Amino acid sequence: MGDSHRIVSEIEEDENLIAAAKHLVRALGSNKNLSINMKKILADLGSQLSTMASITDDDEGEGISEIEEQLNVVQDKIMSWEADQSMIWDSPNKACEYLNAADEARKLIERLDSLCFGKDKEENELLRRAHDILQMAMARLEEEFRHMLVQHMQPFEPEHKSFRSSEEDLVDEVSIISFGDDSFEDSVQRDSVSKTSEDVIIDLVHPDVIPDLRCIVNMMFMSSYDHECSQAYVVARKDALDECLSVLEMDKLSIKDVLRMEWGSLNSKIKRWVWAMKIFVRIYLASEKWLSEQIFGEFGPVDLSCFVEASKASMLQLLNFGEAVSIGPHRPEKLFGILEMYEMLVDLLPDVDALYENEVGSSVRIEYHDVLRRLGDSVRATFLDLENVIASYASTSAFAGGGIHHLTRYVMNYIRNLTDYSETVALLLKDHDKEDPSSLSPHLNSAVEKQNTGGSSSCDSSPMVFHFQTIASVLETKLDEKSKLYKDVSLQHFFLMNNVHYMAQKVMNSELRIIFGDKWIRKRNWKFQQHAMDYERATWSSILALLKDEGNANSNGVSKTQLKERFRNFYLAFEEVYKTQTTWLIPNVQLREDLRISTSLMVIQAYRTFESRHMNHISDKHIKYSADDLQDYLLDLFEGSPKSLHCPNRR
Repeated sequence: MGDSHRIVSEIEEDENLIAAAKHLVRALGSNKNLSINMKKILADLGSQLSTMASITDDDEGEGISEIEEQLNVVQDKIMSWEADQSMIWDSPNKACEYLNAADEARKLIERLDSLCFGKDKEENELLRRAHDILQMAMARLEEEFRHMLVQHMQPFEPEHKSFRSSEEDLVDEVSIISFGDDSFEDSVQRDSVSKTSEDVIIDLVHPDVIPDLRCIVNMMFMSSYDHECSQAYVVARKDALDECLSVLEMDKLSIKDVLRMEWGSLNSKIKRWVWAMKIFVRIYLASEKWLSEQIFGEFGPVDLSCFVEASKASMLQLLNFGEAVSIGPHRPEKLFGILEMYEMLVDLLPDVDALYENEVGSSVRIEYHDVLRRLGDSVRATFLDLENVIASYASTSAFAGGGIHHLTRYVMNYIRNLTDYSETVALLLKDHDKEDPSSLSPHLNSAVEKQNTGGSSSCDSSPMVFHFQTIASVLETKLDEKSKLYKDVSLQHFFLMNNVHYMAQKVMNSELRIIFGDKWIRKRNWKFQQHAMDYERATWSSILALLKDEGNANSNGVSKTQLKERFRNFYLAFEEVYKTQTTWLIPNVQLREDLRISTSLMVIQAYRTFESRHMNHISDKHIKYSADDLQDYLLDLFEGSPKSLHCPNRR
């Protein structure tokens, strides 16, 4: 084999030297200034070169015969392995021999091409045979390449982290409310999936076979079968990526499938998607790109194009879900899930830009940025629409017990939860034009006017502050409307006291305080205290009027009868209040205690004074309750459960 290499090499060198010399002779002969002797010397030299070329052609014939013999040997080797159905790379020695044979076929084609074949039919047939043998070898290498990629694929088993926060972290948070009825569910919580601190590269294919895969790639690329090799890699890795999505439980869903989902199912899918995207991009895709670099790194941009082609479909499948969620209806309960998706995509943006770099990865980058924009638009639209949703909420029945309305709980916990995303919300609203009051719905105009006349104008604040305060003002407007559903004026004030107090406490004891400010809190504190005083006035003024002296208390006859009647009427009125207002509810313990104390001080003091002043003018049998009895009964108020007075042991 070594002698044949030497012979072909010498033939090539002689041929090149003769061609160069003949070219030089022609160039010199074209000079008109040459003497006759010089022209004669150049003519003789040209004749000698022609003779040498003829001799070289004879040698070339001998080289062709040698090449044909070598080709026969290579063909026999390749064909023998074709008859063997076992995988060549299962035996390292066979693999090395096969690569050498394939390389021989490639080199023979190069040598045949260099000898300027194509002069006659026989020579064309030899070249065609060589190409057929090489093609057969490349097809086998492609099969072996794909087999090794699949056979030695490492199982991908991500740690299944819990992507639901524990219920211990849930404190009076809300998620779902049906604005068509009074249903309410305390179930919103921010899902927290810990950010990967650094990229984790894993072996997707067993590292022991990487050198063998590289050898096959080198051979196929050197033989101009780079496209076939790349496609084999892309097909194998596409299947692996599909398997990864299956492990991550990412089903293929069309946009229609997503839009038809019930919220509970969709919310679960969103949580799974947020978790899976982080795993897929930061671990799997990072490892996938590293694998392509390990195998194709010697061939420039090929590694990137193979990675992009292999992963593009899976990445677009995931992004398709994000797009479907973004174009769905802007329901309030979806906002937190969309915010999670948006923040996750922002978090992964540098990773994706780095993975899908340059022009090759531009299509995936463009789609990724587009989905991110769509989700941002959906967040903004859903948040801004919340004001209209609250304003349009309607119910025709009064809220039993005058306690904290579920709409109040929902809205205040909703915006409190939004503080977890305050930076994102502020950023998305930053470039959004501030709402022009004239463009707001009629429901919102009065709320904004009331808000702005209450002190500092929120129009001078950031868009986020403006909209948070507007939402609270819209809620207050709705609460005023709902209070009118009570026929009892005292219950109207009681209801507003409860709900405004709840709003003030929710703001004061959370991150909302930074957004709303202390001035807003002070105003709401004043409002609920004012409603408390209005409640006391509406409930007790007419009753306590029965205990006021009218100047005839010391007279005989009629005055004693009037005293008896006034005691009796007071007891009847007190019993009615007791019967009614034990069913009323103040959920906040401190507020309930404060109102009981305030009411007790007012009622018991008036009763003690009246009783002590007239105890000598009326018999004990007409005193149904002592001051201590009444004070004990007042402690039963506002518990939200009906009670009946048990008469004391009196006659």
